[in-house]
Amino acid sequence: MELLIAPSILSADFANLQSDIEMVNRSNADWFHIDIMDGVFVPNISFGFPVLKSIGQLARKPLDVHLMIIEPDRYLERFRDYGADILSVHYEACTHLHRTVGKIKELGMKAGVVLNPHTPVHLLEDIIRDVDLVLLMAVNPGYGGQKFIENTYEKISALKELITGKSSKALIEIDGGVTLENAPKLVMAGADVLVAGHTVFSSGNPEQTISLLKSIKLTGDVNP
Repeated sequence: MELLIAPSILSADFANLQSDIEMVNRSNADWFHIDIMDGVFVPNISFGFPVLKSIGQLARKPLDVHLMIIEPDRYLERFRDYGADILSVHYEACTHLHRTVGKIKELGMKAGVVLNPHTPVHLLEDIIRDVDLVLLMAVNPGYGGQKFIENTYEKISALKELITGKSSKALIEIDGGVTLENAPKLVMAGADVLVAGHTVFSSGNPEQTISLLKSIKLTGDVNP
């Protein structure tokens, strides 16, 4: 399938958020990636429902919402109501993951599960057929601009093997430290969706950077 690119709004200019959203709308990006942090599950707070609603009103592409919060079940319906098209919850935050995934899909959203860097992929063996995507954190969640964790490549390969072995249709999404330099190797390892924050929004030409990421082929090349 075609590689999907999801710019992370966490790295956007919050003083000019509308302008950055309109840039993503114009670009070759596929999704908006939106990180919701509560300051408890991760040591940072991002933004809540009012900002999400505003993004949803301006965005012309699906909202890929990543919940880095405790007790996500309390808010699933509200995230749907505020525009989430894809809703991903952390394995580490869900006591009853199967029930949470089922509820997300019942509400009409695509369901994703997220793994922190230290969480092995084999723990998804019993849920992999039920999810639409698996998001692998390539940094410790909570802050943008962190250094990429090299073990991510092996983890992608292991996840791809699990997905194939279980006849799952789950996409593999990578979040954290994605650059133009490591993106081809991530794709070669099996990534289907790349979340790019700092790489896109710190670029002198964000739209071109998105196009370069989008142009990555399975040969491992970036085609300008």
